[in-house]
Amino acid sequence: MFFLARYVIRRVIGGPLPPTPEFDADVDLMIKDAVLREARARLLRDGDWRVAKQTIEAAGTDWALRSYRLGVFAGLASADDTWFDGWMRAEPADPSAALIWAQVLGGRAGEARGGASAAKTSREQFDSFHTLSEKAAEASVRARELADPGDPGPWIELMSSCFSARAGQLNEFYAEARRRDPHNFAMHEIAVVLTCAKWYGSHERMFAVAHAAAEAAPPGHKSTLLPLWAHFEYAMREFAWEDRSKQAQKAVRKYFRKSEVQRDVDGWIAKFRSAPPTSEQLSQVRHWMAVYYCLTGRRKDAKIVFDELGQYVARANEWGWFYGDMEYGYLKNWWWANGVGGV
Repeated sequence: MFFLARYVIRRVIGGPLPPTPEFDADVDLMIKDAVLREARARLLRDGDWRVAKQTIEAAGTDWALRSYRLGVFAGLASADDTWFDGWMRAEPADPSAALIWAQVLGGRAGEARGGASAAKTSREQFDSFHTLSEKAAEASVRARELADPGDPGPWIELMSSCFSARAGQLNEFYAEARRRDPHNFAMHEIAVVLTCAKWYGSHERMFAVAHAAAEAAPPGHKSTLLPLWAHFEYAMREFAWEDRSKQAQKAVRKYFRKSEVQRDVDGWIAKFRSAPPTSEQLSQVRHWMAVYYCLTGRRKDAKIVFDELGQYVARANEWGWFYGDMEYGYLKNWWWANGVGGV
């Protein structure tokens, strides 16, 4: 009743609302890369692996773009590997195919473990996770042997395998990937996660990695926002670890409203905003900014980011961490940012 009244008032006073967000829209609507969008459609229609190979190779030495395209095709191979099997049989030494296989195995390892905490994960799940992670690491080594010497992709995939296999080699893998692509977002994101307190590091080490990456990155680069991700990891671990109560949510909001936290985060957002984005793939970091502005009660700033995210959105874990459910958290705050309801 109160929501409906607020909705009517918002429509009368504030004018039309943006289109209501959709979470299960056609994947093509989410892909900003026109070349990839067309190639994906052709692959699904014709099943010709050469389309994937050509699209990945067309990225050249734009390693971030190459990785993005490769990841989309890895997702398709994971869902239905008929076309991919044809590629592997025809060109078993192709470096892109080898890296796709490593990503498929890494994805299967994550699915085998599940997303629950260690206390809620069975021994069977852990065993499958470790076995598949080791296979993913072996596939990544094979991809590294076949790849262009300057390609950071296999090294980043080896970093991913460190969640279970070869964790002691993280520093080596990270250094090698950094040497090839110093500001690679995916690389730094994995490093931040692996050095956080819930994996192999500490809050201090995690923040040090995030701040170093953000400091080195040029304005407009997504890596400048990694400290915000580190703050989310900190808040989740300290206040919302297996706790989605109102009390936990209150503690999270209190943390993000600290002046020192906002000074840090606002500074990195300012650096990101101070130049045109260096990537089209901005959904993830826009979710980060939207969550941050909602937690700090900054409605106008939140609305700007929600408008940038647009009508077709992917689910983001942070909404679930701090609001109990990804879709609920997003929609509740989207309505608030558009002048309907409260947070």
